[in-house]
Amino acid sequence: MDPFVEAFQLSHPTLLIALFGLGVLAFAISTLSGGGGALIMVPVLNTLIGVGNTAPVLNLGTFIGRPSRLLLFWRDINWKVCRFYAPSAIFGAFLGSWLFSQFQLEWLQLAVGLFLISTVVQYRFGKKARSFAMKLWYFIPLGVLIAILGTIIGALGPILNPFYLNYGLEKEKLIGTKTANSFIMGLSQIGSYTFFGLLHQQYWIYGLALGLGATFGNIIGKRYLKTMKSSTFRQWLITLMVVSGLLLIYGQLKSWV
Repeated sequence: MDPFVEAFQLSHPTLLIALFGLGVLAFAISTLSGGGGALIMVPVLNTLIGVGNTAPVLNLGTFIGRPSRLLLFWRDINWKVCRFYAPSAIFGAFLGSWLFSQFQLEWLQLAVGLFLISTVVQYRFGKKARSFAMKLWYFIPLGVLIAILGTIIGALGPILNPFYLNYGLEKEKLIGTKTANSFIMGLSQIGSYTFFGLLHQQYWIYGLALGLGATFGNIIGKRYLKTMKSSTFRQWLITLMVVSGLLLIYGQLKSWV
């Protein structure tokens, strides 16, 4: 029996509670470390509902949780970056949904995981503020690429962090700008998933539980972010990127075995 169907039949109430709690924990951590909460959930959701079902449920849940974070960080958004990133991300999300409906590209998790792990060297364990020069127009091709990969894998928040950091965005500005871009991309993702018939009734139920948990997690994380130093934030951010990369690689290798 499909893991998703089995989980739905045998432990539906328990799974809803677990998804809510997972959303709270992951997004509280995500707010304190510049994102990555959704990516942390990938291997967990792979186990609970199956690899093939993770991306639609995860993207739906994080989309539901984003309005709260958008309101919390509204004043910190860099709209100049959004104008370059968001339009290309909309196109990338639609293309990624089509690829997701046509092909199995789960091996991409390995490539993304290796890139995330490499950031610990790029930033010298958080001691280095920038690792390469980031120009504003770079966000155009980046939007297409990240949207495609994120739509297929289910979450790619941490992979954007090096680009935001190298552009000079940190703490509230990084989170606010990334949230705005993710929300706009999410509109395209959810619309595209629906268009290609990838969102079933069960997905909406699980996505809602996950999204409500993410909303509470955003509020909790924002309270503690104000007191955090930029250097500490950068260390947390890099740590979570490495952990996310390891989890992605482990989850993919486990699914192959």
